[in-house]
Amino acid sequence: MKQALLNIKPTVESLFQHLHANPELSWKEFLTTAYLKDFLTREGFHVTTFNDSTGLVVTVGSGKPCVGLRTDMDALWQEVDGEFKANHSCGHDAHMTMAVGTLLLLKQLGIPKQGTLKVLFQPAEEQGTGALSYIDKGLVDDIDYLYGVHLRPIQEIRNGFAAPAILHGAAKLISGKIHGVEAHGARPHLGVNAIEVGAQIVQAIQAIYLDPMMSYSAKLTKFQAGGQSTNIIPGNAEFSMDVRAQSNAAMNELIAKVEHVIRSVATLNNITIDFQIDTEIAAAEVDDSAVELMKVAIIDTIGQNYYVPPIVTPGGEDFHFYTLKRPSIKATMLGLGCDLTPGLHHPTMTFNQESMLIGIEILARTIMGTFQTKEYLT
Repeated sequence: MKQALLNIKPTVESLFQHLHANPELSWKEFLTTAYLKDFLTREGFHVTTFNDSTGLVVTVGSGKPCVGLRTDMDALWQEVDGEFKANHSCGHDAHMTMAVGTLLLLKQLGIPKQGTLKVLFQPAEEQGTGALSYIDKGLVDDIDYLYGVHLRPIQEIRNGFAAPAILHGAAKLISGKIHGVEAHGARPHLGVNAIEVGAQIVQAIQAIYLDPMMSYSAKLTKFQAGGQSTNIIPGNAEFSMDVRAQSNAAMNELIAKVEHVIRSVATLNNITIDFQIDTEIAAAEVDDSAVELMKVAIIDTIGQNYYVPPIVTPGGEDFHFYTLKRPSIKATMLGLGCDLTPGLHHPTMTFNQESMLIGIEILARTIMGTFQTKEYLT
């Protein structure tokens, strides 16, 4: 295993440098898709691409079991050194590199000897729609076990350590518009002040309570109203809202209360408030047997002292739609400590690139262990 890793190390390093230098936004990963297709085809893998979207799937072997590995592809749009650009500050460049590295490593080891390995290079994770598109295409219908990986910031996992599951929370991002009534500043009784309506929404969502044992939050993240004339009471306003809960059940309860608040405020003021859910992410639904297989792989790779139990994080990941929509899939996601600073989504995020080799070995061992479980040995 170690020698095989050393054999692919130069390729892994070169691949990462290319992917890092060429970030692309959600649903626009055209060059990334083409580059990976060309690279993997030259390595002898069977690659499937799609006419209606970016992304690709690599299939090795045939029959049961079918073990999947999923990576995200898209970058973020943010200001970096005074310039807005696509930027891989969430680690998707590293995730793609580890997925390819895992394929190359297993190829050297002759895995799978029986069954199917399917690697999903999935677009648009940052929009929360990529996994759903792959589900709609039927790409995971035959998968028994599904694994993923995500770099973790130093606030969660120290460099050199790893966890066999990331218990992400659920998230819903809402946008809306308040349709009040403009009025002269001297005659407020003739209008409906959109700012005051927004304040009512803020106060009402702060009064929402769920089980205190479950973390949750709802807050306005944008509010725009008014113009240059300060003696005009604004009637219209646009807002956005971030809603989060640690479980899918708690999210269902929370979003129902948030929607009730918005409708109640609209009724109270006799106005219309339009709103919609633009993005939604499912909370983690991990499988105990998948977690155990990854735990064994972590310990075999870096030792018991560097093993970290599953971590709870308030962030979201559309990976978990796979198990929410297809409950038969046994899944978990590797949390990789890699000295990631100052944090995910920071424009100057950096991490220890040597950690990718650790991630590759853990993923490869997890997949090998899955193929070798008693239920699949013949």
